[in-house]
Amino acid sequence: MNATERRRPLAVGLQLPEVERVVRWPELRAMAERAEAVGFDSLWVGDHLLYRDPGEETKGPWEAWTTLAALAAVTRTVELGPLVAATSFHSPAMLAKKAATVDELSAGRLVVGLGAGWNEVEYRAFGFPYDRRVSRFEEAFTIVRRLLAGETVDFEGRYYRTEACELKPASLRPGGPPLMVGSMGPRMLGITLPHVQRWNAWYAWFGNTPQGLTPILRRVDEAAAAAGRDPAEITRTAAILVELPGGRGRAHGDEGRGETVPLRGSANDLAEALARFAEIGIAHVQLVVDPINIESIERCAEVLAVLDSP
Repeated sequence: MNATERRRPLAVGLQLPEVERVVRWPELRAMAERAEAVGFDSLWVGDHLLYRDPGEETKGPWEAWTTLAALAAVTRTVELGPLVAATSFHSPAMLAKKAATVDELSAGRLVVGLGAGWNEVEYRAFGFPYDRRVSRFEEAFTIVRRLLAGETVDFEGRYYRTEACELKPASLRPGGPPLMVGSMGPRMLGITLPHVQRWNAWYAWFGNTPQGLTPILRRVDEAAAAAGRDPAEITRTAAILVELPGGRGRAHGDEGRGETVPLRGSANDLAEALARFAEIGIAHVQLVVDPINIESIERCAEVLAVLDSP
């Protein structure tokens, strides 16, 4: 079944492995290709560099933008994106250049997910400043969004500077790839909602339930209206934790917000649970599947089939 024939109530994406275990490129490629083949709408990678937890060995994922470029070359239909990219890991102009290149390699399938970052360990290890992250994000976001929209950007800020910067070759998409913010902070919403096309929530923010997400969605509506936007113009997306047989818990990516109860059950149970997110206005979910492997992707295919059924 191709995308135009699907009847699912919301788009369903998959977050590929981060640091659950070491996944080499041949396996990662096979997972991406299989996920596309069974009907996922999108593939996502975390943008992190290093995790250090007491009593555990140091872990780190592959670099996000390089991975996205490789995924763009081996897939054909799925959307691709970082969930979400930390603007402070690159100069903003270079981040925009990387995004524009991945969008070209994917023939216009990139979603540019952006955030201010949170994991202090990787900032210290790689030498990135951790202070004033939202202020730094505000300047970076201004540069990135304007460059991706096709502008020539002269910018003189406290943290970043560009001089007659522009992205050439120009994007295939008028206005550039869609922007998505991953934040629920009032200041971050104020900075981004005047401009982004999508908004994303991480499962630990709302307890992985529609009931927990509903009040956050109201805050997004209010912030959008305050920014002069029709809230309906902003697509709502959410990462959802799903545990399948063999799952042992996800240790990272939760910003220390405590344990989250994952969705569990049969294909019908999981499809019904995802449909409830559609009922509160979520248009796209990114499944964070535990465990994340080929077998789990095959199990998820059964969930997609239920969502697509009449």
